[in-house]
Amino acid sequence: MTPELTVLCLAALLQVGQYVLMAVPANLELGPGKTLSPRDPQRMGGKTLQEQVSPRTGRLFRALNNHFEGLILFSIAVMVITLSGQSGPLTTACAWVYLAARVAYVPAYAFGLTPWRSLIWMAGFGATTLMLVAALI
Repeated sequence: MTPELTVLCLAALLQVGQYVLMAVPANLELGPGKTLSPRDPQRMGGKTLQEQVSPRTGRLFRALNNHFEGLILFSIAVMVITLSGQSGPLTTACAWVYLAARVAYVPAYAFGLTPWRSLIWMAGFGATTLMLVAALI
């Protein structure tokens, strides 16, 4: 397995961890009547689950969704690098930077650390972009 694939697997496990970090407080705050329901608008009082939780739990929802978005692009980069046989020190370093940024992003978002959250996000996005560019040159 390439180092990039290892990091992709770890990033997927981070996604699982993020889901738990969001789901536990959401379930405690909202109760099973809402979280286990079909979430029909009339049952939810006209608001989404995300709109009904505390600000920090809402940020954990958004951090989880952001990782889904980032993971798509990172997965593409890893697949292109791996399938084209272009794994090397640069792409490996980029993969680890992406993962480190995603790990740091969760508490930065949860605690509302401005502008650090955005700077951390840019590091991960930049590392992913650099992997894609490296595949083309």
